[in-house]
Amino acid sequence: MSRVYNFSAGPAVLPEEVLKEAADEMLDYQGSGMSVMEMSHRSKVYDKIIKDAEQDLRELMNIPDNYKVLFLQGGASQQFAMIPMNLMKNKKAGHIVTGQWAKKAFQEAKIYGEAVKLASSEDQTFSYIPDCSDLDIPEDLDYVYICENNTIYGTKYKELPNTKGHVLVADVSSCFLSEPIDVSKYGIVYGGVQKNVGPAGVVIVIIREDLITEDTLPGTPTMLKYKTHADNDSLYNTPPCYGIYICGKVFKWLKKMGGLAVMKERNEEKAKILYDFLDQSKMFKGTVVAKDRSLMNVPFVTGDEELDAKFVKEATAAGFVNLKGHRTVGGMRASIYNAMPKEGVVKLVEFMKKFEEENA
Repeated sequence: MSRVYNFSAGPAVLPEEVLKEAADEMLDYQGSGMSVMEMSHRSKVYDKIIKDAEQDLRELMNIPDNYKVLFLQGGASQQFAMIPMNLMKNKKAGHIVTGQWAKKAFQEAKIYGEAVKLASSEDQTFSYIPDCSDLDIPEDLDYVYICENNTIYGTKYKELPNTKGHVLVADVSSCFLSEPIDVSKYGIVYGGVQKNVGPAGVVIVIIREDLITEDTLPGTPTMLKYKTHADNDSLYNTPPCYGIYICGKVFKWLKKMGGLAVMKERNEEKAKILYDFLDQSKMFKGTVVAKDRSLMNVPFVTGDEELDAKFVKEATAAGFVNLKGHRTVGGMRASIYNAMPKEGVVKLVEFMKKFEEENA
C-alpha cells in the first residue's frame, strides 16, 4: 500500500522521514534497549529528549529568555479554561471571534468572568478577519484573545490586533511553525500539536514569565496552574512522552529544512498553486476573502452538495483523502501543512481540473 496524500485538518500529515526515524527507533531508542514509549519520564535519556525539544523550539522561534515553554496535555481546548483561570485578575477578557474555536474559547471564558466580544466575523460565516486596528478596548481587560488561524474557515490574521497595551493571547494551533512570528508581541502563544507539529495529545504553551503567578482564580486545580508546570519543567506529572519525542523530531526536521522563513516560502508557494486554480475555476470556488486567506487550510465549494459529495468520493478513491469540509461548513477543505509536499498540492489541482472537465 503506497501512502496517500492526507489533507486532514488534524491529526494531520507528518514528515515521512520523521515517521521512518521513529519506526527505526521504536524497539530500541539510541541503544537504551527500550522504546521511548516505555521509558521513565524521570530518566536521563528522556530528560535529554524533552530538553533538546525545548531548545530546538526556542531556536526555531527565537523565543526570548523571559518566556517559558510548557509541554502540556488537554489539547488547545483545555487552554480555553486554563487561560482565564490564570490570567483573569480583573475578571474581564476581550475576545475577537473569527471561527468555531475562537467562539468556544469565548463561551468558556464567560464561565470565569466577563468576556467582551471586541469584534466578530460571524455575520458572514467567518469568511474574513475583522479590522482590528482600532477596536474599542475597555481599559480594565486582563487580556485580548484571538485564534490566529481558523482551521475550519480558512482565515488567518495577517496583522495582529492593536490591543492598546493589553496582553495578547493567541491560539496558533493550525499555523504553528508555518512561518516566523515575533513571540515578544504575545503574552501567551499556544497550540495543539496535532496539525502541524506532532501526534495528538500535546499542547505547547509559550508564556511570558510575569504571567505565571500563584494568583489564580479560587478553585483552580493544581494541574491547571501554569506555575505548577513552569516550576517543574513540564514534568510535574507524567507528560505525553512519546508525543513530545515526535515533536522534537519535527523541530529538528524544520531546522534541517532551513527554519521558519524557508517554511513560509514553501507554504506560500503551495497555497498559491491551489488558490490560483480556485480563482480561475468555473466549478470550484474558495470561500474566504482573498486578503485573509490561510496558507494552511483552504476551504472550497462547488455550490452543489451532490457534486461536492461526488468530488470527495472520487478524490478519496484517487488517493487524496480527508478533503471533506467541516460539518459546520460543508464543501471541501484541503489542509496543506508544513509536511504536505508541494507535489501533493500539484496533483490535487490536476485531479480537480480533470474532475471539472468531466463534470462540466
